[in-house]
Amino acid sequence: MKNSETAKSDTLPATLTDEAASWWAKLVDEYAIDDDAGRLLLQTALEAFDLMRTCQQSVREDGAKVKDRFGQFKAHPLLATERDARSQMLAALKQLNLDIEPLRDSRGRPPGTFRGGA
Repeated sequence: MKNSETAKSDTLPATLTDEAASWWAKLVDEYAIDDDAGRLLLQTALEAFDLMRTCQQSVREDGAKVKDRFGQFKAHPLLATERDARSQMLAALKQLNLDIEPLRDSRGRPPGTFRGGA
């Protein structure tokens, strides 16, 4: 890898919180995400993750129900934003097409998983 490419691969988006930055480092390293499109998708996923966490914190502080201007309880407005952010995060992660299967040293089915009858 060239020096400019190494610098590019180590660049962390400034928009991410510490928790999302930690996920960025883990995912970039573990899945070798080094193309621009993959990094953009990962950044999008983690920005949605940050928004989801912010909404969760507000809902935790305010409660899932809030009173409207008439004094009636209604769902916290950020619940919908949290749901949408979670959907955006999952959609972006799905687009990355990460292989979540653990790496194995041998071929085929792991030992001891065949349950065939005799």
